[in-house]
Amino acid sequence: MKILITGANGFVGKNLIAELHNQGFTDLLEYDVDSNPELLDEYARECDFVFHLAGVNRPEDLAEYMKGNFGFTSLLLEALKKYQNKAPILITSSIQAALENPYGQSKKAGEDLLFDYSLETGSPVFVYRLPNVFGKWCRPNYNSAVATFCHNIANDIPIQVNDPNVIMSLVYIDDVVTSFIDKLKNGSTHNQQFEQVSPVHEIKLGEIVNLLNSFKNSRGNLLLPDFDDTLQKKLYSTYLSYLPTDKFSYPLTMNVDQRGSFTEFLKTNDKGQVSINISKPHITKGNHWHHTKNEKFLVVSGTGVIHFRKIDSKEKIEYFVSGEKLEVVDIPVGYTHNIENIGETDLVTVMWVNEVFDKERPDTYYLEV
Repeated sequence: MKILITGANGFVGKNLIAELHNQGFTDLLEYDVDSNPELLDEYARECDFVFHLAGVNRPEDLAEYMKGNFGFTSLLLEALKKYQNKAPILITSSIQAALENPYGQSKKAGEDLLFDYSLETGSPVFVYRLPNVFGKWCRPNYNSAVATFCHNIANDIPIQVNDPNVIMSLVYIDDVVTSFIDKLKNGSTHNQQFEQVSPVHEIKLGEIVNLLNSFKNSRGNLLLPDFDDTLQKKLYSTYLSYLPTDKFSYPLTMNVDQRGSFTEFLKTNDKGQVSINISKPHITKGNHWHHTKNEKFLVVSGTGVIHFRKIDSKEKIEYFVSGEKLEVVDIPVGYTHNIENIGETDLVTVMWVNEVFDKERPDTYYLEV
């Protein structure tokens, strides 16, 4: 299948092309504003499906809206008709097509042109009136508030929010691409209704800014977003894509003494925290128990033994652990426990606990095993 993609170098185009390659589509006819115009004629003759993503968003002259969003669509459709190519066409329009502004009017004109073309030729058409699309590779300081805020916050550049209470309707680029490729694979007929991408996320602009700032602050407080909230999950992934290339890493606070070190790694509000414990050779750490707090230990390097004793019993229990055999050991409540490095190298243990440490209620009681 030969797939024509106009606007191939744009935000949506780049993401679509990347996923088409992932799914095994290789014969892609990429066309953009700087392509040789003669290629459009060639591609219109050969293509089996058209993703018409090209458009004008922020021209210097308002007349460019109609020229780019209506005029270029006319050229494309005329080229297809020239070769009697009835390939299905998917076009990206905008929710602003319902508004009386120059941009919206130009998008509406492009929609009407496509619907008329479908009636005339019988070619299937799929018109997407997209709300604000966000995700990786979207250009900041252009036409996406999310992209601009992600870029500025990640790069310590001040942002300006005129109205934090304005409601934003957002769709995520991966959801857009999924819907587009589904039409490529399964769409065949169309009844002149607008296509929808799901889900559409609605959120106040001020809340977006607060979330993005919380993502930035998470490097200090170690708190992860609520990934059960799909919008937070998508926004967090988007934010990370705007990090400067020399700021991918960040330091952690290592609590170091003669026994080794203890370093908090990640925290959540509802799923506990993860820490890294390093014990020097022949060092024992722990000797405490908990009422409700429970832990999981995973030794990833070195050799050790975890000792347990129920606090009202004299019986001792041992679990030998090693980085050579990854094995999780649960630390039940009511058992005093410690971990001893019995090797000659550092013992490195990943520790998960079901709650973030609260110094006011540590639920940790010293007792020798």
